[in-house]
Amino acid sequence: MGNDDHRRRKTPCGFCMAVFKWIPVLFITAVIAWSYYAYVVELCIRNSQNGIAMIFMLLFYHLFLTLFMWSYWRTIMTSVGRIPDQWRIPDEEVSRLFRADSPETQKRILNNFARDLPVTNRTMNGSVRFCEKCKIIKPDRAHHCSVCSCCVLKMDHHCPWVNNCVNFYNYKYFVLFLGYALVYCLYVAFTSLHDFVEFWKVGAYDNNGYSAQGQLNASGMGRFHILFLFFIAIMFAISLVSLFGYHIYLVLVNRTTLESFRAPIFRVGGPDKNGYNLGRYANFCEVFGDDWQYWFLPVFSSRGDGYSYPTSSDQSRVSTTSPVQRYDAMGDTATSRLDGNPTDKLIGASPLDTTNHHHNQSPHQVRSTSVQPTQLLQVQPSSPYQDELNGRQEQLANGSTAAARSSPAECVVNGAAVYIDMTIGDHPLKGADPAKGSPRPANGDLPV
Repeated sequence: MGNDDHRRRKTPCGFCMAVFKWIPVLFITAVIAWSYYAYVVELCIRNSQNGIAMIFMLLFYHLFLTLFMWSYWRTIMTSVGRIPDQWRIPDEEVSRLFRADSPETQKRILNNFARDLPVTNRTMNGSVRFCEKCKIIKPDRAHHCSVCSCCVLKMDHHCPWVNNCVNFYNYKYFVLFLGYALVYCLYVAFTSLHDFVEFWKVGAYDNNGYSAQGQLNASGMGRFHILFLFFIAIMFAISLVSLFGYHIYLVLVNRTTLESFRAPIFRVGGPDKNGYNLGRYANFCEVFGDDWQYWFLPVFSSRGDGYSYPTSSDQSRVSTTSPVQRYDAMGDTATSRLDGNPTDKLIGASPLDTTNHHHNQSPHQVRSTSVQPTQLLQVQPSSPYQDELNGRQEQLANGSTAAARSSPAECVVNGAAVYIDMTIGDHPLKGADPAKGSPRPANGDLPV
């Protein structure tokens, strides 16, 4: 509870309000106490004729009742916590903030104070969230509760049935309380269904129970205890199944009740209801913890400290790697790929390295790197062009590029000549055939 709440309790009116807030809790406790009497005394002890069945009924009943009451007690008695002083703005800064002449000045003061705090939530104007009553910077997902008179970490809602805020520290207990309360009601309704049906059977009866067709052995008042026990168990089960299902949904999408009605606003990305959604399993573990042994026990095992939370954008940045990183992760490739761009210009000419770039290819095929990368240059057998090819290779070695620019480039692969048109951009260079007056080899005009 906050300091303002303690000050209010000192007044007579504040004391009366504090007592009044416990009435729902006292009502639930009274209903549970009455159900215990109706089930254990009237249904099992006084009405049951099968001793073994009665033992098993009482065994499971007390198991569910223990888990139910344990979770309920932890939900009620767990404090909402106290936000550390590092989030509190000094009085002089608060006075300066209230004297600011424009919202931009206030925004600058708050952002400057919170520059070292792990906050990502913002207001509609992009400012850091500030509580005027508590004089603190609000941590992410925290809200001020007017009933508790303080800021509550990861506030879900204030529940009058537990007289406490459902928050970061007791949200797991609250969900378990709803679940075990539902199991408790369904178990009571199921095991009392037979006696409930017997109550309505037609037959002569007196104050000691049914004496003819009816088989309900309870006394006159005991029969009505069992009747109302079934009705109340069904009534609470119907209300709990929707509430419990809704909070299971909120757990799986990592959202509070307040966030489902008003999406949190992030510094980067703006309003986003799914800003904290990490995936169903990760969302479940954020509330119930990583150790499955404590999932269904009302002991604290939630992740984090309640002040900062991982976001879906953080997870996507971690899980997504760049194409270069994914390529480097594959390691070195066995061969070098000739991935030429048809718009890349050839600067100068150099002899083709047929040993490094094509050692994994067939000796009769060379992959084209021109505009049509799927075409293959056909390798021609040795011909009289060999002497001319040797001469042009000597010219290239001596630094002469004119020959390379005036005619198609040629190379020899395993004794066979390859004719390649040199291109600049998407246009082939003008040049003569390898041997004028002789027929050009097939596919010799394919650009590279």
